[in-house]
Amino acid sequence: MERFNIESLSDISLLKESSEVECKLAGGRDGKGAIPKDMWETYSAFANTDGGTILLGVKESKGTFSIQGIENIEKVKSDLFNTANSSKVSTNLLTNSSVFEACIDGKNILIIQIRRARREERPVFLNSNPVENSYHRRHEGDQKLSEEQVKRMFAEQVEDSRDNQVLPYFGMEDLDLESLRVYRQNFANLNPNHVWNELPLNQFLQKIGGWKKNRDTGEEGLTVAGLLMFGTHPTIQEKFPYFMLDYQERPEAKAERRWVDRITLDGTWSGNLYDFSRKVYRKLTEDIKVPFELSDGVRQEDTPVHIALREALANVIVHADYTGRASVLVVKRPDMFGFRNPGLMRVPMEVALHGGEADCRNRLLHQMFRYVKFGEQSGSGIPKILDGWKSQHWSPPLLQEVTEPNDQTLLWLKMIDLYPSSVVDELTRTFENTFSSLSELERSIAIFINASFYLTHQQLVTQTGAYPRDITLALVKLEKLNIIASSGQQKSKVYHKPGIEIPTPDNVTGQFMTDFLFVSKPQEAAEPTQSPELSPELSPELSPDSGKTQAEWQELQEIAAPVKGKSRSVGKQAFTGTILKLCSEGRYISIRDLSELLGMKEDTLRKNYLTPLVREGKLKLAFPTEKNHPKQAYSKNTHSSE
Repeated sequence: MERFNIESLSDISLLKESSEVECKLAGGRDGKGAIPKDMWETYSAFANTDGGTILLGVKESKGTFSIQGIENIEKVKSDLFNTANSSKVSTNLLTNSSVFEACIDGKNILIIQIRRARREERPVFLNSNPVENSYHRRHEGDQKLSEEQVKRMFAEQVEDSRDNQVLPYFGMEDLDLESLRVYRQNFANLNPNHVWNELPLNQFLQKIGGWKKNRDTGEEGLTVAGLLMFGTHPTIQEKFPYFMLDYQERPEAKAERRWVDRITLDGTWSGNLYDFSRKVYRKLTEDIKVPFELSDGVRQEDTPVHIALREALANVIVHADYTGRASVLVVKRPDMFGFRNPGLMRVPMEVALHGGEADCRNRLLHQMFRYVKFGEQSGSGIPKILDGWKSQHWSPPLLQEVTEPNDQTLLWLKMIDLYPSSVVDELTRTFENTFSSLSELERSIAIFINASFYLTHQQLVTQTGAYPRDITLALVKLEKLNIIASSGQQKSKVYHKPGIEIPTPDNVTGQFMTDFLFVSKPQEAAEPTQSPELSPELSPELSPDSGKTQAEWQELQEIAAPVKGKSRSVGKQAFTGTILKLCSEGRYISIRDLSELLGMKEDTLRKNYLTPLVREGKLKLAFPTEKNHPKQAYSKNTHSSE
C-alpha cells in the first residue's frame, strides 16, 4: 500500500475520499493514549477486504474531522506491535513503514496502514476463534463474516489450485467422450507433431491433468478439472451441487432478463466447461466484423476484440469457485458483453488490472485451455482484455467484486466510445494548452466526467483501473484548473462538468425531477367543495395529471403484487428484479412508496436491497450528494449490466 503523507486536516479529507478510513480517539482511561478495543475488529475487516487506514487520535463527526492527539504515542505504538504479534490476532500485517506518526496543529496522531491480506493469510481473525471473530468491511462498518465465508477463505488458503483433487469414485464412464474426442482433435490440429497425439485416450487425459494418481494414498481417478472439463451435467452436480452455466443474448441495451438466445444446462448437451466454452465463444464472436489483414499471405481472423472476448470467457471459467452459489453467467447485448463467475478475486483488483501476478483458482483447467490456445499465460488475461478494448477506443472494462447476495466477480465490456469527439473538441477549445499538457490519466478523467452527468471517486477508479490515490490527486488538480467541479462532501461527493447543478431536494433541478420524474402514491382526494364567494370560473378543480398519477400507481401495484410481502418465499433474485422493474422507465420512487408497494419495512428494504443495488450501480439516487435525505428516491441505472 502506497504511503499517503498527512500534514493537515484537508489531507485527511482527501484520504477519506480515496480509500477506506477509520478514525478513533485512542485517549484511554487516563487521556494519555491507548489502543481502542474495537480497533482490532477494524484491523480484521480491512485485512479481509481491500485494506484501509486507521487514524488514532482523530475524531470524525458527520464528515468533519478534529485532532485530539495522543500524548503518550510511543507507548501506544509499542502496545500496537506487541498485540499484533500476540494471540490476539491470527496474522501480523504491520511493519515499521506501515505505522507512522504525523503532527497536525501541534498534536500527534498515529497512522496505521493495513494492506489487504494475501490469500494464504486470510481469514485474519481475533482471539483464536475464526468463526466468531473474522470481520469484513461493509458500508464503512465492520461486519462478521458468515461461517460459510470463513470456510471458503480457509479452503482458498490451503489449496493453491482448487481443481487438482483426485476423485477416486469417478471414472471414464462419467465423461462425455465426444467432448474429450473433440478436444483431442483440436489439440492435434494445433500441435500436429506433439508426442501426446500417439497416446491412448486414458494416457492423453492423464498428460493434460484430467486423471491423476494420489501418490500418498494410491487412489487414482478423475481430477476435479477433468470432471468439470469433460464430464456430464448430472455427474458434475454430484460433486458441485450449485454448478450452473448460463449464456444469454439480450436484444436491447437494457438491464432486463429477457433473452432471444440462450445456452444453459437443459439436458440437450453435455453441460461441461469445454463444450460451454466452444458454444459460447461462437455466439460471442459470430457478428464481429473482421478487417481484412494479411500476415505471410494468410488472412488474419483474430482481431484484438476476438482475443479480448476469448480471454474474458476463459477468465470467467478458470477463476470460478464452483463450490459457490452464484452461476457462471455470460451476457451479450448490443452495447456490451458481461461476464460473472462465482467467487471473489484471489489478488487485489489493482494487481489484476496491471497483470503479472498469477494466482489462478483452477490451474489445471487453465492449463487444459492453454493447450488448445484458449487463454493466455496466467496473470496476463486482464491486461489482454484491456488492450483489446483500448484498441477500439471503447470505455475501459469494468471489474467489480460483489458479496451480496453471494460472492462473485463481474466483468463488463462496454462498446461505448471512450473519448466522444465532441467532448474532446470542447475541452481542447476551452482550455487549449492546459488540457493538452495534462497526463493521460488526467485527460481521461476530465473526458469521463465532462461526458457524464456525474461520477463518483469509486466509479473513476473502476473505469480507469488507476490507483485510488492517483485518482484523488488528479481530481484535486483538475478542480483547481476549473476543468471539473464537485458537489457534496466525503462519501457523497460527486464530480461533474462545471456549471452543472446536481439535483438536491432544495434546488431548481431537484424540484424539476420531483415534479416530473417522481412517481408516488396519489393523495386521497377530498370531497370537492366550492366556496360561495368564488365564481365557478375561479373555483378549485382537480389537477389534470391526477388521472395519470392514479394509472401509474396502479401499474406499479400490478408489478409489485406477485412479490409483495413475500420476499422470503420468492427469493432475493426475484425480489430484486421487481425493484428494478418498479424503478425502470426513467421514474424515481421514494423508499416510503417502495416500502408500501413491496410490503417491507423501510429499514429492511434499504439495508438488504436498495443500498446494495446503489453500490453495485444498478440503481441511482435522485439526490446523490444527500444520500440520507428523507425525500431520496431511486431509479434504475440505464448503464447497469444486469
